Amino acid sequence: MKRVDDFQERRKHLENLSDKQLYDRFWGLVEQIVQPLADLAYTHTSPAIERSVLLRMGFSSLEAKPIVEYGTKWNLLGKGMGNVVLTYAKLKNVDYLKAGEQLSKGIGWNLVIENMKAGEKND
Repeated sequence: MKRVDDFQERRKHLENLSDKQLYDRFWGLVEQIVQPLADLAYTHTSPAIERSVLLRMGFSSLEAKPIVEYGTKWNLLGKGMGNVVLTYAKLKNVDYLKAGEQLSKGIGWNLVIENMKAGEKND
């Protein structure tokens, strides 16, 4: 079976575009394609995903697991556990690894919860 070469016909709507216009069109179409995936990522997470994020931030699995468990307990999983750790680090003015270590031991969650709830009121 021979495929009919219709490339010249299919590209007619693009033939008068400059390189810049083609570039912009390409990236605009890419954005349209990935936007539903990005939207899904912003609205859906799981303990496994959050542990994975923490592992990639440099935490051990022994630290990541309790951080996610506490986050689940306090209904903060949707905020992102990496975000929670970074927020706590900023509030305490410490390195994020130190902040995560404290959170994994149950230290500082009241401050995080208070800050996250205050942030919801300001939204």
